[in-house]
Amino acid sequence: MYYQIYELNHAALQPFRALADATKLFYQNPLNPLSATPVGRAVSAAAEVFERTTRRYGKPAFDLPTTTVDGAEVGVEERIVWSRPFCDLIHFRRDLPRARRADPKLLIVAPMSGHYATLLRGTVEAMMPHAEVYITDWTDARMVPLSEGRFDLDDYVDYIIGMFHHLGPDTHVMAVCQPSVPVLSAVSLMEARGDPLSPASMTLMGGPIDTRRNPTAVNLLAEKKGIEWFRDNVIMPVPFPNPGFMREVYPGFLQLSGFMSMNLDRHLIAHKDFFMHLVKNDGDSAEKHREFYDEYLAVMDLTAEFYLQTVETVFVRHDLPKGRMKHRGEPVDPSAVRTVALLTVEGENDDISGVGQTQATHDLCVNIPDSMRGHHLQSRVGHYGVFNGSRFRAEIVPRIVDFMATHAAKTRPAAKPRLISVKNS
Repeated sequence: MYYQIYELNHAALQPFRALADATKLFYQNPLNPLSATPVGRAVSAAAEVFERTTRRYGKPAFDLPTTTVDGAEVGVEERIVWSRPFCDLIHFRRDLPRARRADPKLLIVAPMSGHYATLLRGTVEAMMPHAEVYITDWTDARMVPLSEGRFDLDDYVDYIIGMFHHLGPDTHVMAVCQPSVPVLSAVSLMEARGDPLSPASMTLMGGPIDTRRNPTAVNLLAEKKGIEWFRDNVIMPVPFPNPGFMREVYPGFLQLSGFMSMNLDRHLIAHKDFFMHLVKNDGDSAEKHREFYDEYLAVMDLTAEFYLQTVETVFVRHDLPKGRMKHRGEPVDPSAVRTVALLTVEGENDDISGVGQTQATHDLCVNIPDSMRGHHLQSRVGHYGVFNGSRFRAEIVPRIVDFMATHAAKTRPAAKPRLISVKNS
């Protein structure tokens, strides 16, 4: 009943949000003499804080109309080029001269872990000058009718393989956080099958490949509680009148509660500072707060089967590093990867995917030549700094671009030699 109570509570507060919005407008109106006073600004600020902390935030837009290529500004058009019930593949098509040499194709696989793909807006923006960028735009599960069927971790892997087949040869892939496991699984399966459309390079960033290494609070919670606790406590049916009515999901509002509880003091201080910025008429600082929380507070539901299978496989049983992971009965063996270059990126202060968890990929992909490997530990950044922010743009992006250029095309062996298989316990 928690989801229904949440919906009822949101609906019950609607008149108060409308009143708060009207109050804010009244005290911000330049014709109101109180608007220029500390009292007027305080009332307006309190009304805005109330309205923002009780609203449901919708899916943000990427809003990337231009980029800079070869020193010139060019237009960018968003196009959906591949679509399934639970995901659209968006291409950020740049308006470039036909005669210009084509840039590499880069598939950015966004996390399906609560936030929308727009959380990677900065990642897309930073890579567009260097590549034809595509990104997975995962669908909010409460918006998908039950008639569209289930979606679990196996389906996720199938979607990734389908995207590689759609994009064609010499595609590069970047997985940010959670999708590192399904992307590595998809590539392992494609390489084991001798699929010619496996990617040219694979960049895994802050991903939970082996959460036994330097476990974080998130990892320890999953191991302590066990899968049955999650099944009994966080899975709920979507309430009416959402399109996904009666679909079992891990609701976005529960995920957001978990996100915020990890750093609750920071969020409380941020909202207090926001209030003070409004009172002091510090518009720039207030706008930065709005921009961050408009994105951070926009969350989506995950299908129950995907969430539970991911928790059990990745965080409880550690199937991939133990060599026990299967995809629809087919073994997932990273030692099969031979022709895909591998770059791993971690953040020194990452409190979600601990240092070493992504680097563990190199111990699993034993048949990738040393000349096709790379690892970068970014100093002074946390989890989000691995894929966004000034250090990401200045220090991580150049490494990724150089790695993609170095491994732009791959030559496959005529015969497939016997592979070394390493099973970690």
